[in-house]
Amino acid sequence: MKRFSTWLLGFVLLAPICAFGQQLEPDEEGCKDSKLVSRMRGCRIWQCSLQEFDSAEILVGLKDGAAVNKTLEGQVESLTYECLGSISPLQIARNLEGALKAAGYKIIFFGKGENEQPTLTAQSGAQWINIAPWPSSDLNYYKQLAVRVQKMTQEVTATAAAWAEEINRTGRVAVYGINFDTGKAAIKPESEAVLNELVSLMNANPEWKFRVEGHTDNVGAKAMNQTLSQQRAAAVVTWLAQNGIDKMRLAAQGFGDSKPIADNSTEEGRAKNRRVELVKL
Repeated sequence: MKRFSTWLLGFVLLAPICAFGQQLEPDEEGCKDSKLVSRMRGCRIWQCSLQEFDSAEILVGLKDGAAVNKTLEGQVESLTYECLGSISPLQIARNLEGALKAAGYKIIFFGKGENEQPTLTAQSGAQWINIAPWPSSDLNYYKQLAVRVQKMTQEVTATAAAWAEEINRTGRVAVYGINFDTGKAAIKPESEAVLNELVSLMNANPEWKFRVEGHTDNVGAKAMNQTLSQQRAAAVVTWLAQNGIDKMRLAAQGFGDSKPIADNSTEEGRAKNRRVELVKL
């Protein structure tokens, strides 16, 4: 009887990682669980990423069978878990739902997502979490996307004098801090300080003319990026013209993702590629 009890205990302890002959590999190197909620048992971290500031689409509902997403900006943490095949997507979603409710989260959405699997979105103040499980042939997976909504801390200060020096040296300058709504050409209000510096630059050098260039990263379709970059360049020209700069001194042109200046495989590189450039004519 003692031998049987010892064997049974060993089976129970091993069950989360060896059920039905399956065995999971260790967590992906450098990855660790979120501080917000623990992982589902029988799962390992397959992929992870943490961005100090980024934007993310969070599912908040369905309309006519199509996903309704909310764009959030702030700290973005993404964890993808690989789980034993014996643990179903619904089991994962219900367990995370219970854990989040117990932690005081409000359930914003629980239902079938676009992949017809149970999907969960919860919110507690500025913190949002989306849980999206999906099945595979032998193993199941779920992505845990967490966004803490916050404003970006402006860390770079651009001045008309610094831009003028760069233009005199190279004939062009990359301008950062002109921000747009995701996928749109609407200039965000926080861009005004940088745009006012552009006005100062052009007022201090009334003989200068510029081509205002729009550039994107490589996320999304090339045709869409091309159109968006053209619209954003035109939006900057319009803003400057509305704020005292002769429009005859300006031309707008979009280049989409065709002229990267950094590695698009990293978020830091993509951020550098999303820029406005002034090219002296």
